[in-house]
Amino acid sequence: MAGDNSPELVAELDRLDEAVKAAPAGDTAAQIALWRQVTRLEHWFFIARGPADRPRPYAVAADQGPMICLYSSASRANEAAHALGLAIPEGDAVPLFGVPMPAAIDYLAAFGESGVFGVTLDHPRIGHYIPLANLGLLKGRIARPVRGQSEEFG
Repeated sequence: MAGDNSPELVAELDRLDEAVKAAPAGDTAAQIALWRQVTRLEHWFFIARGPADRPRPYAVAADQGPMICLYSSASRANEAAHALGLAIPEGDAVPLFGVPMPAAIDYLAAFGESGVFGVTLDHPRIGHYIPLANLGLLKGRIARPVRGQSEEFG
């Protein structure tokens, strides 16, 4: 499996999560900053479901439709799997897999054809989500900076 993401990048997600929670209703700036930070991760991690040779990412049911659970680190995916009761009883192993960025965006976008609505971040710890239809916007942010911001996305 891929190496874990930088603890500093992951910690910044927690800070941005607090900013989203503190933002006034209708203010999306913090939410945009959070998802920009997600695009800076080297790998996106998933709890594997199904056969080991054809794993599918764990998803949860939401009012809008199924949402794939994306994790910012292997350790957060592992913690979530235990918290959600998804660990394999024999030794508490948790099957995980990582997909490098930006290929992870295309990987997830393909699930739209099977009825997946969106992606939720670090469920149940953070839980913010983005519709699959908006993943292309994230990919565009990787390719070019926002006007007036540096190549590092500000």
